[in-house]
Amino acid sequence: MAGDQPLVLVVASQGTDRVAAANPAAAGEGVQPGMVLADARALLPGLAALPAAPAADFEALVALSDWCGRYSPWSAVDGEDGVRLDISGCAHLFGGEQALLDDLLARLRGFGLTGRAAVADSLGAAWALARHGSGPAIVAAPGDSRHALAGLPVQALRLPPETAEDLQRLGLRTIGDLYALPRPALTARFGARLALRLDQALGRQEEPVSPLPPTMRFWARLTFAEPIGHRDDIARAAQRLCEDLCHSLTRAGRGARRLELALYLVDGTVKRITAGLSRPVREPAHLLRLLADRLPALEAGFGADLMTAAAPLTEPLSACQADLVAVGGGAGPANERLPSPADPELGHLVDRLGNRLGLGNVARLAANQSHLPERAVRVLAPLASPDGPCWPLPVARPLYLLPAPEPVEAVAEVPDGPPVLFRWRGLAHRVRRADGPERIAPEWWRAGETTAAALAAGSRDYYRLEDSRGRRFWLYRQGLYGGAGDAPAAAPPRWYLHGFFA
Repeated sequence: MAGDQPLVLVVASQGTDRVAAANPAAAGEGVQPGMVLADARALLPGLAALPAAPAADFEALVALSDWCGRYSPWSAVDGEDGVRLDISGCAHLFGGEQALLDDLLARLRGFGLTGRAAVADSLGAAWALARHGSGPAIVAAPGDSRHALAGLPVQALRLPPETAEDLQRLGLRTIGDLYALPRPALTARFGARLALRLDQALGRQEEPVSPLPPTMRFWARLTFAEPIGHRDDIARAAQRLCEDLCHSLTRAGRGARRLELALYLVDGTVKRITAGLSRPVREPAHLLRLLADRLPALEAGFGADLMTAAAPLTEPLSACQADLVAVGGGAGPANERLPSPADPELGHLVDRLGNRLGLGNVARLAANQSHLPERAVRVLAPLASPDGPCWPLPVARPLYLLPAPEPVEAVAEVPDGPPVLFRWRGLAHRVRRADGPERIAPEWWRAGETTAAALAAGSRDYYRLEDSRGRRFWLYRQGLYGGAGDAPAAAPPRWYLHGFFA
C-alpha cells in the first residue's frame, strides 16, 4: 500500500466501527480518531481501513520502552502511545539534551516510525510539550517550564475530557489562563485533580518514573563507532563492561547478586542474558565466567551499536583479608577439612552450578538428629551453615536412597533371619551374602502411641544384601514376629527396599 494513500485503523465501539488512528494522508483531509468510519468515508471516499490490534500495539510499545534503555535505565511505558524517560545524568553521554532527542528521533525514523519528543524539568511538562508543543523535538530550558506551558491548551494537563470542556466554556483555554486564578477556587469548582496536574507540570509536585525494568543504580555502557557482530568482539566488550561495573561496585562498597548484560541491535531489538550469584561478588573474572556460557545467545544479527551491563540486585560487601594458607594447599588435616560456606571458591562453584542447573537445584546436605534414614539428612541452602550440634551418622549407609521405601516380596530361612530370595518390581533376586540386622526403632517422641505394641510394630531390621549378580541392596523388615512382650502381633511383618550400595 502506498505511503501517501489515506489509511485508518478502526475498532468496534458502541456497535459501530470508529477510527482509532489515521495516517498523515488521512489526517490531512480531516479524518480524526474517534470518528465513525462511515462519516470518515463520506468525507474521504477513497479511505482504506484496517482493523486495529491494541494488544499488539502495546507489546510493540513495551519493546520500544525496553529499547529506550540505551539512553537511560529509567524508562517506562506512558499510557497507550508514549514512553517516558528520566535522563538525569545521562544527556551528557550523547552531547546534550538536544543531541539526545535528535539521535532518538533519527533512529525511530530509521525504523519507519514517526514520533515527537520533549525534555523539561518535570514529567508533566515534557508530556504536554511532546503532544501539544510546536515541533517534533522540544527542549525547555531549566526553570522555564512555566513560560513554555503558558500557551498550550488545557488538555495538555492530562485532564479528563469533561474537565477540559468545562474550562473552555468558562474561557480558560490555555494553561497560562490558570496561573492567575486562586487555587482554592479552582479546587472547589473542578476538584483536586486539576490542581494536582498543574503542580506536576510546574514541578511543584513530584512524579517519579517507575522504570521497566526496575531501577538499576549500578550499570555501565559501551558504544561502538561501527556496529559489531562477531562473538569475539562481544566477549571483549563484555569483559570491559564487567570491569567498569566492578569499579563502580567497589567505590560503593557493594557486590552484585544479579547481573544483566544487554545488547542493543541496529534493528531496534534488545538481546539480554542474566546470571544470578549466591553471594555478593565484584570480581570481573568471576562475573565473566558466569556469562561465558550464555554469550553465544547474544546473536547480533545485522550488528549492535551499544552494550550495557547492570547489577539490578546488590548487597553490601566490605573488603576482607584472604587466608595465607589456601584451602587445598599443604598437607595434613588442614588439607582434609570440608570447605566452609565463607570460602570464596565454594561461592564461585555454587554460582557456576546454579546458573547451569538453576539456583533452586543446588543444595547443601547437613546431618539431622534422627536415626531414621529418611530423616537423617536435611537440605539447606548451598551456602548456609548447619546450626545445632553435629549428629553422627552410621557408617554403613547406601549411597542412594529411594524417595520412599518400596515393598518387596521376601523369603527367609527363619522368621527373624535375612532373606534368601526377594522380588522387586517383578524381578527375582537370589541373595548370595547378607549382613545384619541393624535395628532402628521408631522415634517415640513423634509417635501418636507409645505403647510397647506400637513401638514393636514400627521397628525396622535393616539388612545389607548382595545378590548373585553382585548388586547390593538395603532392605528392612517392618515389625516383629510374635508381638512384643505379652501383646499379640497386630499384623505380619512386611519387607521393603530402601536403597542401593555402590
